[in-house]
Amino acid sequence: MPARPVIAIAGLACETSTFTPSKTLAPAFHPKRGDEIINKYAFIQPGTSLARAADWQGALIGHALPGGVVPRSAFEELASEIIMRLKDIVAARPIQGLWFDIHGAMCVETLDDVEAELLRRIRRVIGPDVLVSASMDLHGNVSRDLCHQTDLITCYRMAPHEDTMETKERACRNLVDLISQGPAGSGLGTPERLRPIKAWVPIPVLLPGEQTSTRDEPAKHIYGAVPAVEAVEGVIDAAIWVGYAWADEPRNRAAVVVTGWDETAVSEGAEKLARLFWDAVEDFKFVAPSGSFKDCLDAALASKAHPYFISDSGDNPTAGGSGDMTWGLTQLVARPEFKDASGPIVIYASVPGPEAVRMAVEAGVGATVTVTAGAEVDHIHSGPITLTGRVHAIKHGDRDAVIEVVLQVGSIFAILTKLRKPYHKEHDFTDLNLKPRSADIVIVKIGYLEPELYDMAADWMLGLTPGGVDQDLERLGHHRIRRPMWPFDKKFPKQPNLGARIIPASNKPLPESND
Repeated sequence: MPARPVIAIAGLACETSTFTPSKTLAPAFHPKRGDEIINKYAFIQPGTSLARAADWQGALIGHALPGGVVPRSAFEELASEIIMRLKDIVAARPIQGLWFDIHGAMCVETLDDVEAELLRRIRRVIGPDVLVSASMDLHGNVSRDLCHQTDLITCYRMAPHEDTMETKERACRNLVDLISQGPAGSGLGTPERLRPIKAWVPIPVLLPGEQTSTRDEPAKHIYGAVPAVEAVEGVIDAAIWVGYAWADEPRNRAAVVVTGWDETAVSEGAEKLARLFWDAVEDFKFVAPSGSFKDCLDAALASKAHPYFISDSGDNPTAGGSGDMTWGLTQLVARPEFKDASGPIVIYASVPGPEAVRMAVEAGVGATVTVTAGAEVDHIHSGPITLTGRVHAIKHGDRDAVIEVVLQVGSIFAILTKLRKPYHKEHDFTDLNLKPRSADIVIVKIGYLEPELYDMAADWMLGLTPGGVDQDLERLGHHRIRRPMWPFDKKFPKQPNLGARIIPASNKPLPESND
């Protein structure tokens, strides 16, 4: 019986805004090593078909909460350990594949296109003949260089990302199939094995996720076309990337990659998907009614639909916001409607304040405290906020927040945290003795509502609030992205080139190009 192929796993994932003043340090990646990686992914654990098909060897992966730019020293610390661990794996026995587990929108000080840089370093260790399969977020960025260094590359097909594990498993399954089979007569058992053909099409569009959710048109029908392209004979995988709008790098834009064995099939499929995207460019709108924070509060108070959700989108920590801006909460507590405990019940999530949390914990549930929180990192739009209220709840042990406290100020239940945290699940609230379904208004630092919140909301609006992930892209000040680029440019001197670029195999030189 032939030995199972050995596949290593490595990668760093973080969605980072260059407009957010916070920094994403190495511990924020919560690195996993060796068997910790296998234990994270059920589809490669012992007893599964993928575990029977290959010997999976974890090097290091790190997945950080979105935030600000990664310092160069933090990247070098993690990248160096990845290289060291891969050297140990390769020294033990030859490897045939690498699963590159990334997001695709990480920004590192003094480096552009850092995922391509990391893979370039990895290639120096594993060699040119090892097959590499990358799995990405559809809000990642696919440069020509990154596409070239991979043999297989795919991304999520849903936003919100309900297919995260399905996508990662697909990347692994395609890699196993490529190593073990390939096309008839490909000679995959030799170093001269054939590589799949990749057709890459960059699209001069850079839009936020809140205009490109696959729940809504036009993204719904654009992503709905992916399975048909993938089903064409000679195609292995088809993928569309929206790109990441809140970083100012030359690689940032939408892209399509179709991978397979038939050059005509992958080219035609990539061009079809790219044209669908470009032809719909003027149809992309926000996923919900939008307006200023005041507009949203006025609408929520006038509505009979409860709970009424409002996205405080400019400081969304799961898009790259610092999460510690106080702007929204400051506006909220200034409203006279919420001054009294008998007013409309509002839940606000959230503002970090380590000292405020410490004081509330020390005082205990039921105590009245005066605390100051927020704006330790991002004080561009507002400074710290001082609140006097009753401690409603305390929770210890959260993976992100560490400690959470709820402070009742009038009819507002404000969540304060030791460290920033996204609030996406109903239990995030009920664990704090809050009842979001019974509240009048729930305000969350988020963009489009995640599935559980979306299902809970009787109605909702997207608040166009300031911050490091401001939905008004044109006021952020991009100056390094390629131009022309929609929506920064509404008129193009000529139609963009949506022709497929055939990217050479990863073990072949990449020619110079202006793309």
